[in-house]
Amino acid sequence: MTLNKPHVLLTGGAGYIGSHTYVALVEAGYQPVILDDFSNSHPVVLDRLQHLTGQRVVCERGDVLHTGLVTEVLQRHGCVAAIHFAGLKAVGESVEQPLRYYRTNVGGLVSLLQAMETADCRSVVFSSSATVYGDPAHIPVTEQSPCMPESPYAHTKLVCENILASLKGADPSWRVGVLRYFNPVGAHPSGLIGEDPSGAPNNLMPYVTQVAVGKRAKLRVFGNDYATPDGTGVRDYLHVSDLAEGHVAAVRALLAREQSFTVNLGTGEGTSVLGVLDAFERASGQPIPFEFAPRRAGDVAKYFADVSMAEDLLGWRATRSIDDMCRDSWRWQQNNPDGYRTAGNAPTSPVHSLRAGVASPALTGGVV
Repeated sequence: MTLNKPHVLLTGGAGYIGSHTYVALVEAGYQPVILDDFSNSHPVVLDRLQHLTGQRVVCERGDVLHTGLVTEVLQRHGCVAAIHFAGLKAVGESVEQPLRYYRTNVGGLVSLLQAMETADCRSVVFSSSATVYGDPAHIPVTEQSPCMPESPYAHTKLVCENILASLKGADPSWRVGVLRYFNPVGAHPSGLIGEDPSGAPNNLMPYVTQVAVGKRAKLRVFGNDYATPDGTGVRDYLHVSDLAEGHVAAVRALLAREQSFTVNLGTGEGTSVLGVLDAFERASGQPIPFEFAPRRAGDVAKYFADVSMAEDLLGWRATRSIDDMCRDSWRWQQNNPDGYRTAGNAPTSPVHSLRAGVASPALTGGVV
């Protein structure tokens, strides 16, 4: 165990948001402990994290649904808090496979909380989503806006929030931070870690970057007749590094005082689809071919957050612009055209520890 550094468990810590949060935690003086089964992430990210932080990465390979394993990890590392990222996140897929989503997302949280209770670790940050609001009647969206989830994925997030509220009500010793964030985009400015979707991207930015690098011919823009300045949908895009720092602020707040909270994380302003394309063309110097397509069912014209509560409670606010998001996304895509599977880009030194599973040959290093 690293001396004098509070240990924080990151479930799903090798993923897109989890890996950036790992870096932010290290920079803030914490020792993150990753728990990941690598079902939606790549082991190469561990080498990248060591390169960025200059310290050996502690990673436990396993499934958060295995409660005994999670308990053992929490106890062995003496974790004082957990951030729960692990789960499935594709809205369309959740419609097709609802049982899988409920088992993984809801069951995973229950398993984690049971393990934390046994390990006497009662501070948890839950990575929720603005999708719990559904189609809000008023913009900007506040934490008091009604929750009306419109997909199994979004509903699993709200069910998890309700579980946490019930647990806090039954046992006031729990400290719970729920973060409802909007549209995370961008990458670490080093270009070493970023979003690496498998298959066709579900979100706008990785699709744009793949068009820019030539992996896809053009972008389809769904709807150009919304009541917005240029007719395209407006969303609250948030740099993933700002989001990571928001999770660190949430951990700090939970450990500093016995107060639970639910807050929105976003920039508090929206950018249209065409605005994102303009910013990306400025960042990359590349034209982004696109065509308009009919609106998609369920899409709304405008969707952005009221973020005043996050600033009041956590002392956090987003500082990076849409130009920063596009510039960092482009650097990541240029350096890693095939994501973490890009040949020849990964540091190769033995840099991390791995426990609780069968290691891939690429996973080398000592064991803590």
